Amino acid sequence: QWVQIAKVHSNGEAEIIRGMLEAQEIETLLAQEGAAKALGLSIGSLGEIQIHVKADDEDLAREIVQNFFDAE
Repeated sequence: QWVQIAKVHSNGEAEIIRGMLEAQEIETLLAQEGAAKALGLSIGSLGEIQIHVKADDEDLAREIVQNFFDAE
């Protein structure tokens, strides 16, 4: 089962977080609204990129993501 752990508004930020999670062997799924992805939108709720991980990895993944946002 996949759970959403964060939302970001840029592909770059989403890819950095995915890389950090996958470095810890946490399988990661990025999801974006189909129309936004097709049109390249990155503003507002259509531009949101949702980051999902398996439920078993949720706690560690949230900790990693929180550390990322704290460092910004």
